[in-house]
Amino acid sequence: MTTAMSVPGFMLLNGSLQPIAFNSEAVQILAYPTKPEGIHHKDIFLKDKIRSSLLNHQNGSQSAFVKEYRSGGRQYVCRAFHIDCIARADAFFTTALILERHCSTVTELHDLLLQFDLTPREQETVMLLVEGLTSKEIAHRMKISPNTVKAFLRLVMVKMDVSTRSGIVGKIVGPHS
Repeated sequence: MTTAMSVPGFMLLNGSLQPIAFNSEAVQILAYPTKPEGIHHKDIFLKDKIRSSLLNHQNGSQSAFVKEYRSGGRQYVCRAFHIDCIARADAFFTTALILERHCSTVTELHDLLLQFDLTPREQETVMLLVEGLTSKEIAHRMKISPNTVKAFLRLVMVKMDVSTRSGIVGKIVGPHS
């Protein structure tokens, strides 16, 4: 079974805490629900977002980052790694930031799903649904049609005794909230 983990956001920052490299997931996480267009706009957006939302302003240190970041209804763990560069005395980048989706571990989720007697593909579908993916996105990830995803979800609803997609999510995340 494929694990349903979202791709973390990743940024490399220079000594002035300005982004010099980042992946599209970092932009999506920090920009939700908007989408900055063009590399120049993303760069300016990320500079502002790092200063306004990711730096821990309650800590006296200028380069301390928050431990958690909320984007829409999702919670992310923010981990900062300070980098020492051996090749150059004036290190081009000094910090790597990773934004990872905070959710139950895959093992805990898998164990919870076993109590509903779901097939491996139904479990995979539910794990992707809990991540917040649409039927079309789930279909793309699982390499099946959106109609097959909908069929899996209908079967899961019967097994979980719920009538909506949000009912499935509620059964999964409700006990842990």
